[in-house]
Amino acid sequence: MSIILENLDLVVRAFATTLLLFAVSAVLSLVGGTVLAAMRVGPVAVLRAAGATYVSLVRNTPLLVVLLFFRFAAPRIGITFDVIDVSFGGVNLDNLFTAAVVALSVYTSAFVCEALRSGINAVPLGQAEAARAIGLPFGGVMSQVILPQAVRASVPPLASVQIALLKNTTVAGAFGVFEAFARMRFFTNDDPTQRYGIFVTFALIFVVLVLALSFVANRLERRWRVA
Repeated sequence: MSIILENLDLVVRAFATTLLLFAVSAVLSLVGGTVLAAMRVGPVAVLRAAGATYVSLVRNTPLLVVLLFFRFAAPRIGITFDVIDVSFGGVNLDNLFTAAVVALSVYTSAFVCEALRSGINAVPLGQAEAARAIGLPFGGVMSQVILPQAVRASVPPLASVQIALLKNTTVAGAFGVFEAFARMRFFTNDDPTQRYGIFVTFALIFVVLVLALSFVANRLERRWRVA
């Protein structure tokens, strides 16, 4: 435990990187998943097929492979992530961080899509038919009628997806992003005699973060509960 107490600032910085990685990826995956869900239930057959293909392909690909692609393969085909290179509060926002965000967002969007689609399927068909009957286009039906109800019904599966995303951020540590997992590995390599205390400390912090996220999700579920 002494190595953690002596380097408390590094621990805080590592978890700040983890939380920032999670927050940015969560927002982007929610946007991407919503677009994919709209494509999958839309009237255009080509978009439905494209959305279904994306979800099927990404959901059945390990996250590690997705991260490997964006970390090593994407730059070789001209896809670079040198859009930012700054330090914010001790957190390095560089090309490695950006590549990890893109990989996590691309991967999680498929799961967000399916969670939202389950909520869309829970909305009675008559709601969409009534909206079309008064002249709303597909975009208006989705944004004003279907999605508001679907999001309320999808809070539990969406919460599970975001909790999984929070834990999936640890994979980014293997590719140069100095988040919590990478810092834990650095500490254990530096002082193997304290490995158990280091593991327990980092695990407990992750448990607290997941419990906080679960608490927020439960509050939203109670507030938006569908009768």
